[in-house]
Amino acid sequence: MIQLQGQQATTTTGATSAKTGAAPAQGSFASQLRNAVAANQGTDKTYKLNSKGIPEDLVAYGNGKIPPTALGQVGDTRHKLWAPAAESLTKMIDDAKKDGVKIGITDSYRPYAEQVDLARRKGLYSQGGLAAKPGTSEHGWGMATDLDLNSDALSWMRKNGRNYGFVENVARESWHWAYRPKS
Repeated sequence: MIQLQGQQATTTTGATSAKTGAAPAQGSFASQLRNAVAANQGTDKTYKLNSKGIPEDLVAYGNGKIPPTALGQVGDTRHKLWAPAAESLTKMIDDAKKDGVKIGITDSYRPYAEQVDLARRKGLYSQGGLAAKPGTSEHGWGMATDLDLNSDALSWMRKNGRNYGFVENVARESWHWAYRPKS
């Protein structure tokens, strides 16, 4: 409702400005309210997690079998994650950009067949390779992303990632970041 009021106020302000030829005030109450609502969306959400930290609504589908309706697109990329993770990653990338830091994405949700192919090509992590055993990958839950990070971006992630729910949890892979929702 607050968001609708903000939109209505913005529309009214914009229409009035168009009639008078004046630009809408950047610091108007409606724009400040809209920005405050947007900044706080999703920050207080909690999820029921199983003993392995997987949201219970995803467990029913199975690793690598998450339906498109449970996935969200990350910004304007082709990458998808579990919808809350995608939303948080999009916000994090946008905020990093405001700080002059570019964070790219090289991988995201992996369907089961893709996990099998990756394990075949890159070897299992337990045997010195780079892939999790198919069906156990955090990517298969839509809760991990591989990021393209230069040294500045890696430093920014290590300082700020947790604020968005992302943790660096694979010692040999500074590019791998897993989403840890509040429970």
